[in-house]
Amino acid sequence: MDDQTASADPQPANPAGGDAGAPTSGGGGSASGGGSESGDSGSASGGAGSANSFDWYVLKVQSNREKSIRETLIRRIKRDGLEEHFGQTDDGEVEVIIPTERVAETKGGKKRITHRKLYPGYIMVHMELNDETWYLVRDTSGVGDFTGAAGKPIAMLPSEVERMLGDVKTDDAEAEPAKVKIDLSRGEAVKIKEGAFESFEGTIEAIDEEHGKVSVLIEIFGRSTPVELEYWEVEKV
Repeated sequence: MDDQTASADPQPANPAGGDAGAPTSGGGGSASGGGSESGDSGSASGGAGSANSFDWYVLKVQSNREKSIRETLIRRIKRDGLEEHFGQTDDGEVEVIIPTERVAETKGGKKRITHRKLYPGYIMVHMELNDETWYLVRDTSGVGDFTGAAGKPIAMLPSEVERMLGDVKTDDAEAEPAKVKIDLSRGEAVKIKEGAFESFEGTIEAIDEEHGKVSVLIEIFGRSTPVELEYWEVEKV
């Protein structure tokens, strides 16, 4: 993956609400932690419960630094010996994820698969929320805040986790076909360079990245007619 990672390009509408303060105890989607909020500092008093309770949370981080922030956070978790408070993959990797999607690109006639960040400026972390973990995460350089509401972090719903994690939790062998990255936009003028309509010029009507096809409006016998083509059969005028 490009930024190891983990669910596209647009800045998401805040995945879980507004800025969040320190953990407080609560039910439903709110973060579970020990104790009550402690005054001006916004931190929570009280310790973690006797049993670990892991949830996924979204962190606001500096854009274009997601990978280095992720690596720094994982190093700090291991340095402070807090791995038991964070989720881990089957191979022991701490679950701090940059959501991505698989994208197929063709360069120099060769197709390669890359990973494109779904939500620039956001990463996901699987953790037990308590005072120690909250302060460690918030004190990591580049981390802005947890997303949440009413001054406390809010855990993600299972459906949100599934959507944002995308194909990161899926083995490459079982992953869905990668989308094709098509550097064209609707309404753009193009020229057909291969096939029955070679040399015709038209405009892009629709783009299908999943199948690597484009629909182009060309003029045939004085009428605008849509034709479906492979994306590589056209070029910008």
